[in-house]
Amino acid sequence: MSYDEIVEVLGFANNNDRAIRVMLEDGTEVLGVPSSVDLHVSAHEVFLRPSGNDETEIGISLGAITSAELV
Repeated sequence: MSYDEIVEVLGFANNNDRAIRVMLEDGTEVLGVPSSVDLHVSAHEVFLRPSGNDETEIGISLGAITSAELV
């Protein structure tokens, strides 16, 4: 999946409070709802809230994501 496609899915999910599944370079699968997508060159990351846990955020480098899909 291309970087632009990943960013499009993350942005849509973030703007619509939708859950996503992301796959990372090492094969790890992460499920959650994006709380922010930061494309600035100094950050370049997404923060996900795991389903059912609004107090926790998982920070993931956009460069580590190989695919993203709505769930």
